[in-house]
Amino acid sequence: MSDKELFELAVKAAGNSYCRYSSFSVGAALLAADGRVFTGCNVENSSYPLTNCAERTAVFKAVSEGCREFAAIAVAGSGSGDFSQRCLPCGACLQVLSEFCGSGLRVILADRAYTLGELLPYNFRL
Repeated sequence: MSDKELFELAVKAAGNSYCRYSSFSVGAALLAADGRVFTGCNVENSSYPLTNCAERTAVFKAVSEGCREFAAIAVAGSGSGDFSQRCLPCGACLQVLSEFCGSGLRVILADRAYTLGELLPYNFRL
């Protein structure tokens, strides 16, 4: 799957976002090593700490389906329907990704791709 195709799936997933409080839609598309794609969107809550980001939603869906190996994730976010701006994953999402992925995981954003290691050079490990 191309980066562009994966990013378009993230944009589509953002359409399911529940962002009543921030009005900022985020979608993620997580490409598993076996070719499956798991999508997620942000789901907000009036008790803000209970909000779940799109990236973690996608990871949790994948893990709940037995998937543990991933090749790439695309993230798209927009407060105005314009998905051309970069929407970087938050630190919590990067840390969750690092639980299952090596530093070489591709993180695809609107204007370029990074590695997980570039975005989270000092992940937490037990």
